[in-house]
Amino acid sequence: MPDGAKKRPRHVVLTGGIATGKSYVLAQFDAMGVPTLDADRLAHQTYAPGGPAWLAIRDRFGMDLFDDENWVDRRRLATRVFGDREALAALNSVVHPHVRTAITQWLTDLNRKSSKPFTVVAIPLYYEGTQTKTFDSVIVTACHADRQLRRVQDRGLDKQEAMRRIEAQLPTADKVARGDYVIWTDGALTDTEHRVKEVYRELSEISPLDCTSPA
Repeated sequence: MPDGAKKRPRHVVLTGGIATGKSYVLAQFDAMGVPTLDADRLAHQTYAPGGPAWLAIRDRFGMDLFDDENWVDRRRLATRVFGDREALAALNSVVHPHVRTAITQWLTDLNRKSSKPFTVVAIPLYYEGTQTKTFDSVIVTACHADRQLRRVQDRGLDKQEAMRRIEAQLPTADKVARGDYVIWTDGALTDTEHRVKEVYRELSEISPLDCTSPA
C-alpha cells in the first residue's frame, strides 16, 4: 500500500436469524459512535407509499395487503410469504435490488468522509443473499433454538407460524460457523453489551483499508 494512500472504514455486516438480537446489538454499536445502517428499515422504505418497490408489490400480491392509506400491512405480507418459497423469492427480487443500491451508496459516501475505523450494516439475510463479497468482516448474533422460538412467539405468533419464519432462513449454526465474530444473546443484556464492547475493541484495532479495496 503506498504511503499516504487514502483509507476507508472497514465494512462490517451484522447478521443472524430472526429474534437473535440484531437490533439491540446494532443499537449498541450506534451508541458507541459507529456509523450504522439497518437493511430492514431500507426494505420497509422501498414499499412505503411512493417507494420504488410499492407498485411491484401491489401488482404481485394485490391491494388486499394495503390499508386505506396505501401502506403495506407488514404482518399480513409476512404471513403471505413465509412458508411459500415462491412468494418469498418474488418479494426479495422486488425489494433487495433497491436495498443493495442504497447500501452501496451509503458505504461509498462513508468511504469519502468517515474517519471511523469501521462501520456496521445489519442485513438479516446476508448469507441467504448475493452481497457476500461486499463486506470485510461478519458479525453473527445467535441464541439457542428454544430461546429463539420463544422470542418469535413473543411477537404474537403461534408456534407453527414462528417455526415457518425461522426455517425460512439459514440455520443459526451455519451462520455461526461462517462468521468472523459471534455475539451470543442468550444471557443477560449486560452479557451481550460486554461482548459487543469486546468486538468493538477488536475491530477498532484493525487498520482501515486502502480505498482501492473493493467497496
